Formats: sequence, structure tokens, C-alpha cells
Amino acid sequence: MSEAAPDTNPPAPSAAKSSPRAKIKSPWFIWPAALAIAALLFFALDFGIGTLTHESTDDAFIAGHVVSIAPRVDGQVAAIRVLDNQLVRSNDLLIEIDPADYAITVAQKEAAATSQDANFRTVVAAYELMDAKVATAGASERKAEADVTAAEATAKKAQADFERAQDLVKQKTISQQEFDTQFAANSKAQADLRSARENVDEELSKVNEAKKQLIAVLAEKDMAFSQLSESQTNIAGAKLNLSYTKLFAPCDGRVTRKQVEAGDYLQAGQQIMSIVPLDVWVVANFKESQLKKMSPGQTATVEIDALGGKKFRAHVDSIQAGSGAAFSLLPPENATGNFVKVIQRVPVKILFDEPLPDGKTLGPGLSVTPSVQTSSFHVPDLVTAIIAILLAIVAAAGFQFILNRKTNGK
Repeated sequence: MSEAAPDTNPPAPSAAKSSPRAKIKSPWFIWPAALAIAALLFFALDFGIGTLTHESTDDAFIAGHVVSIAPRVDGQVAAIRVLDNQLVRSNDLLIEIDPADYAITVAQKEAAATSQDANFRTVVAAYELMDAKVATAGASERKAEADVTAAEATAKKAQADFERAQDLVKQKTISQQEFDTQFAANSKAQADLRSARENVDEELSKVNEAKKQLIAVLAEKDMAFSQLSESQTNIAGAKLNLSYTKLFAPCDGRVTRKQVEAGDYLQAGQQIMSIVPLDVWVVANFKESQLKKMSPGQTATVEIDALGGKKFRAHVDSIQAGSGAAFSLLPPENATGNFVKVIQRVPVKILFDEPLPDGKTLGPGLSVTPSVQTSSFHVPDLVTAIIAILLAIVAAAGFQFILNRKTNGK
């Protein structure tokens, strides 16, 4: 029996080791690919859900108040206490204007006020003296009236005595000498009465004259008081102008656009710098077609380019009553010429709900990307991740199943 010839051909390597399909089937390739697919699905689902429930725009900027600083008096700059972009607090000293001229004006006004005060005191003394004269004249007038009353009583008695004397002299009861005495007494009493009455008129005239003088002095007193008040007001105005030689920060913020140096001569109202307060917000110019479900109070997120795209919580504060073009310098006039419809943009004010990072300069004009949640429907990120993982597992299993069928078929 002859021996079988030995097989000189080397054994072929197994298909599991040499076939490229076998390598594709190996788990170490499929499951990393599944993880990558899950990540892509997560971002795709998140983007899709966000597109349905959020409105976003890249035509948005940070806005804030810009406070212009200008002197209220003319003068030469004596010192500058701040630098460009410096952070200042409210009531910090910014600039000093040479106060010499205004200090001299204050001294002049104070000297004038002292003179007016002395004049006022003099007029008041004259008024008090004249008031005393009126009182004295009134007392003299009352005394004269009392004298008239006494003279009238004396005159009546003398007249009665004289009339009796006339009867008695006819009856030869009294002598002619006694009659002459009664006649003389009656004449004197009547003369004293006329004199007393004339004295009353004279005293009354003095009272009227004193009252008129009192009225004149009172007018002088009022004028002197007005002049004194005016001089005191002038002092207050001069001191106010002197205080304006120091310019203080009206609020917290950063100094921007400083356009002044020591030695410059400034005019009142000349803008020399601005202060940007720390409080800022976002003005987002949404398309009018994006405003259907947007309303104040809705939550939002703001992505700030200057911070590397970091997002901050925010909310819609208000929506402008009109498009931005309607309030521009040259608003469009659609009533003339050919009309082409252009989607308008409406400014929406968005406020931050969390503080911005300290040490970062964020001012008006910086670009941001806000996203406003216009629908109450919300899918948490965890649920989105679970759905993405399940879909990736299903995709990987399906891919594995297809590869196995192709391999088994061959």
C-alpha cells in the first residue's frame, strides 16, 4: 500500500483573520462608531428641538447707557484725575477746573451782601424810628382832643356865666366892672376853645404826615430786603459755579472717549468724556416673522462672542412698538416709487438674569447671539442624550445585523 503524497501547499489562513469584512464586524470598530453617532444625534436632536421651540438671531448687540460728561462753567483744566477706560465709582473726582476766578466772584458777592445787609439794618432802624414818631404824633393828637373837650367845658361855663351877668347888669344887681370881668372870661374861654380845636387839626396833620413817612420808609425797607435777598442769591449762585469747577462721576462705570488734557480751556457744555455704566442689556433685532410667539417675560440665553461664546441666562423685557427702520434717520417712504417687500427687523430688549463676570469689559456694541424660548415645550438634555444613545445603539445593531447577513451569505 503506497503512502499518500504529502500536501506541499501551506494551510490557508483563516477567513476570520484575513477577511476585511471580519475586521469590520469586530466590536472594537462598531461601538466607538456608535458613540460618535450618538454624539452627532444628540447635537442634531438638540438643534432640531431648539429650532422648533426657540427663536434666535445674530443681529444682536450689547446696549447700555452712555453718560456724556461736560463742564457747566468755562475755565482752564487744572488737573485730570482719571485715565482712559478706568473704572470709576459714583462721586469720584474726574476733573478740576481752575477755581481762582470763581473764588474771587464769591468774595465780591459776599462783600456786596454785607453792604446790603448794613443798608437793610439802617432802613429797619429808620422804619422803627418813624413808627415811634407815628405813635408820638398819635398821642399828641389824642392829648389835643382832650384839651378841646376841656376847653369846650370851660367855654360853656364862661358863656353861661356871661349870660347871667348880662341879666344881672340889667337888673343893676352887679356892677359894670363885674360884668366886664365875666365878658373877658367868656371871650378868653371861647378863644381857648378855638385854639384847642386848631391844635387838634395841627396834631392830626402831623399824624397823617408821620404815617405817610412810615409808608415811604416801609417801601424802602421792602426794597432793601429784596436787595439783600438778591445779594444772598448771588452768593449762592457764585458758590454753585465754584462747585462746578470740580466734575464728579454721576454713576459707576468706565471712562471712555476721554478728550481732555490738563491745560485745555473748556467751554460750558463741551463734551470731554463719557462714562459707560456697568449695567448693560441686549438689543436683538429679530425678524418680524419671528415675533409671532414672542412676548415679554420669556426665558432666553445670550451667547457673548467676547467671552468665547459663553452663555448667560436672560429674559425678554420688552418689544419695540415699531421696526427699527421706522425710527431711523431717513425712514423708508413706501408710498412713492416701486415697492419691494423687505422683512423688517424689530428691536427686542433682553435683560440678563445672572451677573456678568468681573474683570471683563463688556460695553455697548459688542456682538451677541440671543436665543428666546417661545414655546413651553422643552426636552431636557438628559432625555435628548438617552434618545440619541438608543438611536445609535439601534443603528449599530442594524449595521451589525447587515454585516452578519452578508458574511453568512458568502
